[in-house]
Amino acid sequence: MRIKEFKIIVLLGIFAFSLILVSGCNNQVNVTIPTTSTTTTTSAPTTTTTTTLTSNPTAEPSSTVKLIFLHHSSGRNWLADADGGLGIALRDSNYFVSDTNYGWGPSSIGDNTDFGNWWTWFRGANYSTIMSAVYAESGQHDEGYTYSRLSTDPGGENEVIMFKSCYPNNDNLAGDPSADPPAIGSNGLKGQNCYSGYHLIENAKGIYNDLLNYFSTRQDKLFIVITAPPVQSGTNAGNARAFAQWLVDDWLDGYSYDNVAVFDFYNVLTSKTGSGSNDLGLSTGNHHRWWSGSLQYKTNDGANTSAYPTSGGDDHPNQAGNLKATGEFVSVLNYYYNRWKGLTP
Repeated sequence: MRIKEFKIIVLLGIFAFSLILVSGCNNQVNVTIPTTSTTTTTSAPTTTTTTTLTSNPTAEPSSTVKLIFLHHSSGRNWLADADGGLGIALRDSNYFVSDTNYGWGPSSIGDNTDFGNWWTWFRGANYSTIMSAVYAESGQHDEGYTYSRLSTDPGGENEVIMFKSCYPNNDNLAGDPSADPPAIGSNGLKGQNCYSGYHLIENAKGIYNDLLNYFSTRQDKLFIVITAPPVQSGTNAGNARAFAQWLVDDWLDGYSYDNVAVFDFYNVLTSKTGSGSNDLGLSTGNHHRWWSGSLQYKTNDGANTSAYPTSGGDDHPNQAGNLKATGEFVSVLNYYYNRWKGLTP
């Protein structure tokens, strides 16, 4: 190393040492070490689904909904344009309606619509074949009791399944309404009609309890139980009332989903207050309807027997009764549909 370069290095060293001494006069040496901090945040992609709640809980569906009604003669009359007009009312509320009747379906299962028979439809050995046919059905089986419907089938499966037993089920409903329903394995009403000795209210409850096992697997469908209509005889009328109220008030207490609901056709047909042909729209009488902004189930202003029998001792509901039921049912159906779809607050 040359002498000139050595002198320069020495002088720089002396200068640096002097700076340290000056800092030491304050008894503090501050050393700042610049650092670079990098934070990387990785967020998983998110999908936000927005459901627009309807301001009207009973609003009709915004797009056409396919509905099928499993019934016999009382349901046929209720649908008919010349009687209950339910077909027209459902059409005008954007439902495409089909139905089943006597003789319909695999093994003519349509012949069998009593309380015990529903177990065969939904839980029996051939339930898959039967229900596939129900979901695919798009025809009308009105036996000449014509009902109107939308002219265009929107395609796809039936989304709403309504099912109703006929009035003999209430006429013959014996048993003890306070008795516990039996386990399904020992329930003699499975697959039986309403003339069976097993047609007891406790067995009927057990059948409907077991149906929920199927309904819970098909949350893509809305199942609507229509209670059987009342009769004129008072023999088993108390049991008929007890079973209908059990379906509305208690049956679904432990059920976690919104894809099952009940319309009490029976209750609606047990009062005729006022001076008109029926008490549709009145504050008096028995009702199952949307009333003053909420669902009303009123059972204390009528009898347990039919207020609307057909003349001549026929227990089929007459036109006035069917029109009352139509006037109350459709808004209730819309409410159940909107609730199931998550459109109600």
